[in-house]
Amino acid sequence: MDEKFLKPYDPKETEDKIYKKWEDSGFFNPDNCVKAGICDEDAEPFSIVLPPPNVTGTLHMGHAAMLAVEDIIVRFNRMRGKKTLWLPGTDSAAIATQSKVEGEIYKKEKKTRYDLGREELLKRVKAFTDESESTILNQLKKMGSSLDWSRYAYTLDEKRYHAVMTAFVNMYEAGLIYRGARIVNWDPELQTTVSDDEVVRKETQGKFYYLKYGPFTIGTARPETKFGDKYVVMHPDDKRYSEYKHGEELGLEWINGPIVATVIKDDATDMEFGTGVMTITPWHDLTDFEIAERHNLDKEQIIDEKGKLLKIAGEFEGMHIKKARALIVEKLDKKGLVEKIDENHEHSLATNSRGGGVIEPQIKEQWFVDVDKEFKIENSKIAGIDSGSSINLKNLMKTVVESGQIEILPEHFKKTYYHWIDNLRPWCISRQIWFGHRIPVWYKDDEVYVGTEAPSEEGWQQDEDTLDTWFSSGLWTFSTLGWPEKTEDLEIYHPTNVLETGYDILFFWVARMILMGGFHLGDIPFKTVYLHGLVRDEKGRKMSKSIGNIIDPLDMVEKYGGDATRLSLIIGAAPGNDLKLSENKIKGHKHFANKIWNISRFVLSNIDGADLSEKPKLSDKDEEILHELNNTVKGVTDNIEKYRLDLAADEAYQYIWHGFADVIIEESKEILSGDDKEAKLARQWVLKEILITSLKLLHPFMPYVTEEIWSSFEEKDLLMVSPWPTN
Repeated sequence: MDEKFLKPYDPKETEDKIYKKWEDSGFFNPDNCVKAGICDEDAEPFSIVLPPPNVTGTLHMGHAAMLAVEDIIVRFNRMRGKKTLWLPGTDSAAIATQSKVEGEIYKKEKKTRYDLGREELLKRVKAFTDESESTILNQLKKMGSSLDWSRYAYTLDEKRYHAVMTAFVNMYEAGLIYRGARIVNWDPELQTTVSDDEVVRKETQGKFYYLKYGPFTIGTARPETKFGDKYVVMHPDDKRYSEYKHGEELGLEWINGPIVATVIKDDATDMEFGTGVMTITPWHDLTDFEIAERHNLDKEQIIDEKGKLLKIAGEFEGMHIKKARALIVEKLDKKGLVEKIDENHEHSLATNSRGGGVIEPQIKEQWFVDVDKEFKIENSKIAGIDSGSSINLKNLMKTVVESGQIEILPEHFKKTYYHWIDNLRPWCISRQIWFGHRIPVWYKDDEVYVGTEAPSEEGWQQDEDTLDTWFSSGLWTFSTLGWPEKTEDLEIYHPTNVLETGYDILFFWVARMILMGGFHLGDIPFKTVYLHGLVRDEKGRKMSKSIGNIIDPLDMVEKYGGDATRLSLIIGAAPGNDLKLSENKIKGHKHFANKIWNISRFVLSNIDGADLSEKPKLSDKDEEILHELNNTVKGVTDNIEKYRLDLAADEAYQYIWHGFADVIIEESKEILSGDDKEAKLARQWVLKEILITSLKLLHPFMPYVTEEIWSSFEEKDLLMVSPWPTN
């Protein structure tokens, strides 16, 4: 027996060494598995792309859960002899990264990006991302992630840049990308637009003002936007206001004097909210903008891009809206236009998830993807959509899920997915930042040129804006495989088998990938969407710095090992359900790693020297034990295939601890110490068979300790590429 079993299992001594052994073997790369005969050339392919973590980020428990789930699926399929590819990559996270770098520069040098200029800022950002990249990659390895590092991709590398430029040009030429004026989410702090999906609403306490608007009472949390309000809107079925006709004009006193207000009847009004009457500010509110569009109403800007009031505000011109609000209310009150103020009103504040700034809607000229415009789909591989037929992006995104060609797990998220698509508006893809994929559009006088490369003639100026990060991320399943070139990888590994990610980015990313795959390839990007839940603390609270309840996965790996950390994120974590996690749970799974070590020590010490090359004659009891083992193999296998990793892990855990250790090993002690040599040999063979099978069953979940044990008696190959047990 190997001398290492004389000591307790120590993950610190083992895990880095084992990971290096895996890397050195080259078997993370499916091409090498084929060359070594581990899988056949014509073996079924299995592929996953890693949801790319931010290159500037650090691993948190949500990432760790994602890595654990994906690595389990990948290791399982690799052991089943498939050509298994798990493709790694990182994301530039453009807004978040630039915001971080700009903040550091201002803190140290008191300079803005405009002081530095575009070229110098991008140089600083690159230095920052280069330094951060190795950190996040090392953290991915700490979790035991068996990624094919030879195919590593970065959203801003040369190949991905070319893919993004090609995608933009193709969609522009199809009429799906256009430049126009619409209301967008504007971040005055970062001075850029933000997509609808990146707006986070925070519940906050504030004041709500009831104001007299002629014969009506209107409610608002933002009196500073009301200078341009000259339309009063009510539901056409609201009997309280049946005396007022659509288009009727009313004279009334307002903030800066008398105005003429026009009555608008529109279904968007909520008759149950407040008095059922509202005024609209089309330039600074999405609902108001859409009402104005329907009725061809005027739109007037009240607040500039820096959050300051414009000339229409009269005496308040140039004042920041935060400072102006109280003064405006004071003026309204003096004019007798304040009916009452609710001091404790709870309302939803729109903020930028990428920087935290408060969103100020603005009408701006931007680049958009038109999700309602029809295009012709060539060479369709999508069920229910014929080649040469026309469809819009919204219907395409619904069809692939409705037809069952893409399965969403858990299934109840389909309803959420459909609801989001039904309410999808034109996708604003331009950003007023400098770090990212620059929009491939050039201007010269009144001419516009769109292409993957700059025009050769002089005098052309490229658009200053960059693309939304989700535009490039939407191409991820196929840009990482070499698209727009027709590569062998693209032919073999696309569509990918499963896209695994948190349910919180079902729309951010998953839907964008379906949209992009459908348009550019006429195909689905993946066959199954597996959504994991959020990792919360033991009380079910979201982990946050302010609460002080964050559990750092790298700290847990350092204290208890990668295996224990992984298993704690799987057992009890049904697909789509949030997981309550505590350090004690992780510590408990460290005890399980010790248990496996001790089981192995017992078995290896008791079979040492025995000739187990051939199966001996087994007793009925031995056969019964093997039958139970086979049932466990079937149960674990079936559950992994159904993506119920939580049930698979729990079944393996229960069998090994309570079946193998507590029952089989205990009752084997008498047989092994007895005089019946035939019974002893049979039991030795059975114990070895159970141990080998148990290590294989556990390997996807706890790869380090199982590989270390395996190396003590099966040196000819790695457990990682050993055949999965069959029942």
